[in-house]
Amino acid sequence: MAKKKAKKKSSKKYGAAAQKKVKSAMHRKKKGTLKSGPGGKGGTVKSRKQAIAIGLSEARKKGAKVPRKSK
Repeated sequence: MAKKKAKKKSSKKYGAAAQKKVKSAMHRKKKGTLKSGPGGKGGTVKSRKQAIAIGLSEARKKGAKVPRKSK
């Protein structure tokens, strides 16, 4: 008699606050107002991946639920 594996409950990786921050960053990228670097000295962000990274970074600073950075 074979035993069935119990399904593992999956929890959301990212919280709602983190999703909002990333969405906001994407809108700012589209408008051309998303900057990289400290103090707004950096140039405008052109990469989609970079915009997502900035959004997640902002979410981490605010204490939103975001997984740890992978090395």
